[in-house]
Amino acid sequence: MYSSVVVCSSSNSIVEFLSLNQLDIEKNITMNTEPNFCDCLCSVLMSRRNKRKRKRMAEKLTDIELTGIILEETKPRTLGGDPSSVLLQEDDIETGRGTLRVAVQGDRSKAAIITYHDIGLNHVTNFQGFFSYGDMQPILRHFCVYHINAPGQHDGALPLMQSSNQETGDTVGLTPQLNMNTEPHDDPAMPLVKGADKRYHFPSMDELSEMILPVLQFYGIKHFIGFGMGAGANILTRFALNHPEKVDALALVNCTASVSGWTEWGWQKLNTWYLKSGSMTGFTEDYLLWHWFGQKTVDQNYDLVRMYRDTMKHINPHNLALFIESYTKRTALAVHRDLPKLGVKSTPGKNTGARALDCDVLLMAGDNSPHLDAMVDMNSRIDPSKTSWMKISDCGGMPLEEAPEKVCDAFRLFLQGLGYVPFMSQTKIMESRSAASRASLLGAGGGGRGSITGTTHQTPVVQEQEAEC
Repeated sequence: MYSSVVVCSSSNSIVEFLSLNQLDIEKNITMNTEPNFCDCLCSVLMSRRNKRKRKRMAEKLTDIELTGIILEETKPRTLGGDPSSVLLQEDDIETGRGTLRVAVQGDRSKAAIITYHDIGLNHVTNFQGFFSYGDMQPILRHFCVYHINAPGQHDGALPLMQSSNQETGDTVGLTPQLNMNTEPHDDPAMPLVKGADKRYHFPSMDELSEMILPVLQFYGIKHFIGFGMGAGANILTRFALNHPEKVDALALVNCTASVSGWTEWGWQKLNTWYLKSGSMTGFTEDYLLWHWFGQKTVDQNYDLVRMYRDTMKHINPHNLALFIESYTKRTALAVHRDLPKLGVKSTPGKNTGARALDCDVLLMAGDNSPHLDAMVDMNSRIDPSKTSWMKISDCGGMPLEEAPEKVCDAFRLFLQGLGYVPFMSQTKIMESRSAASRASLLGAGGGGRGSITGTTHQTPVVQEQEAEC
């Protein structure tokens, strides 16, 4: 293999091995005595042979492992516009104080669940991901979900107030509702409607709660289970206080029972001032992200925060400013826990005349939620015999997106306590979840992964016994 070997006879000499095909130095070896030359030569040859053998094996393994792998570009998470997302029926319902966009999900012959969203969100960004979650599908087989959007908060909504058409005198956009008890205004930024000289007012929180009645009449709903978050939870609670016979139960996330404090009022005042200018500023975006998630989630969950930051581009700034103003001017919920006096037989809520929630309530908040103190205050106002309080660990202000499996389990157990879905067990759900994970790893069912829209996970529907409750 080697044509010649040159050996230096001096002590600690260097032996150079020259190849016929290679003129550079392969190896330098220091030898103390001449008899060790053969051992050095053998070690060099074995080292070179092992190196070539490892190189051939590496090339062979690389060829086997990379065969058949198809690289796909990762797509960002979205909440809408995907063909595989759940199709909903949407209706525009006219009420005495404006138009409501309602999205219906499920069979209308089933029991009703009505949702209401938080400020800056709508039924797509707040609830579509959670109600499309794989573990929620067995529950939805027994219910029909009605997602209510506040006036002008749905995707693609026109401004609730625009300058009037000078030729026809009609107002462009949605027809506003007028408060005929107010005096004429002189603000040029507030346009007038043909045939009226009064100012348009966005409904207050109490008025928004009363707008649920036309929705119930439109779909023929006698009673329902409410599911709300933030401002929507406050609206559903007001409706339950005024119409207790129509509400079976409430599931509330980040619900606030008190009026807005000075700090909240100041921040929201700046937000509405920026939003009324017609643009979504970075200041408002940062505040809404904090309001939804809390600071810890904003700092750690970059993917989720970026997705919701992108959804803000589809919000109508002017309509959002009106909704925020209404939420900031909210009154305190007149709900109190009337504890009986010592030695007096009494029923909570009957002695002092204060209204009390007659329905069962599930309160949920993340451990790192910015509204945790408000939820503790809300829990202190409700009858403890009808309230279930759940603080979700390792979660911020949006448990529907950050921990959907925990919220799903809590909501299922809450419904079973009310007498719904009695045959559904957690064991079957866990078995279905494990089977879906194994099928995804083994490439079963076509070898591809199911598409994901928001937090929607394509998992097999749990096979359970049919039961109408």
